[in-house]
Amino acid sequence: MSKKTIASVDVRSKRVLMRVDFNVPIEDGVITDDRRIREALTSIKSIVDRGGRVILMSHLGRPEGKGYQAEFSLKIAADKLSQLLGKPVGFPSTDCTDDKSAAAVAAMKDGDVILLENVRFQAGEKKGEAGYCAKLAAFGDVYVNDAFGTSHRAEGSMVGVPKAMAGKPRVMGFLVEKEMKYLAGAVTNPAKPFVVVLGGAKVSDKLACVENLMPKADMIIVGGAMAYTFLAALGKKVGDSRVEQDRLADAKKIIDHAARSKCELLLPVDHVCSTDFREDAGDIEVFDEQIKDGFMGLDIGPKTQTKYALALRKAKTIVWNGPMGVFEWVPFATGTQQVAKAIVEATKNGATSIVGGGDSAAAVEKFNLAGGMSHVSTGGGASLELLEGKQFESIELLDNA
Repeated sequence: MSKKTIASVDVRSKRVLMRVDFNVPIEDGVITDDRRIREALTSIKSIVDRGGRVILMSHLGRPEGKGYQAEFSLKIAADKLSQLLGKPVGFPSTDCTDDKSAAAVAAMKDGDVILLENVRFQAGEKKGEAGYCAKLAAFGDVYVNDAFGTSHRAEGSMVGVPKAMAGKPRVMGFLVEKEMKYLAGAVTNPAKPFVVVLGGAKVSDKLACVENLMPKADMIIVGGAMAYTFLAALGKKVGDSRVEQDRLADAKKIIDHAARSKCELLLPVDHVCSTDFREDAGDIEVFDEQIKDGFMGLDIGPKTQTKYALALRKAKTIVWNGPMGVFEWVPFATGTQQVAKAIVEATKNGATSIVGGGDSAAAVEKFNLAGGMSHVSTGGGASLELLEGKQFESIELLDNA
């Protein structure tokens, strides 16, 4: 069911309480990837330009509800947002619900923007505690969910606050609208051929996703460490590669199911391997189907790269979640990079390409290929759960269009 967006609400002189996802990576006091903040700008500017008053809520890291901790403060995000907006962004307090925050909200003028401190400093956030949610809800005349990355979590600011604002407008921001359109919409009725690319470490992480997408997909391409559980289930020698022994039966079941269905399952036919799980140590060797003892697979090999690229270039809808290898390390980055390039080529030829967040998003950013994809998600866990066919309470409770 489609949901209303912030575009449908008259926000002039209204206090718009918006949940965003500013959970950005920080190293040595510097934000290393501000994409999540940039992705929220469209919704924020829409409200500011129409005379609304923007009160932003977010989390950063996992402070576990133990009160203020400097390393998890959102002040750095407030400064970055101010720079991107070209105007001051208020940051009233170290507590998102205290009297200072309330006073700052009460003093707002049309067009003002405030970012509240990390909601996860409060024990009530994880629990969705009623009193805590009521304090936040009192700050807003309108509620907006523009935090796709946490939309799969039934936490206070995602579910408890909008519930406490029943009777007031509760809508999606433009980022969540875009994420839902691509991840839910494109997968519901994909243009064919529909190809799913899955990678990463564990079969267990992607099992529900495979089960949900296999009836709809024409092909599922598997890479990353999870491929070795599939290959071990087929009786292949995988050396010292990572294998989930407790998932061998599940992997075999998927292989058998693919063989009986119209969905083709592609597994690696060669591997870039090393004797050491390090970037700058160990003997590196390429093996065909059988990997020698003492070696572990850390990337798909050149034959597999070509095979996968040829398959992807024919696709009309592509969903990618999980890298093909340890792309952060130069010797094992080529497989992920070649898959990304093939997806860019398919997109140029008219395919819709959707990159599930997390490591896949980090990879396309690293290779400067994100601009060549139709959509790069801001939410790793959330995008995976949507691909599993799950529904989010944080979206369901918003106003229907």
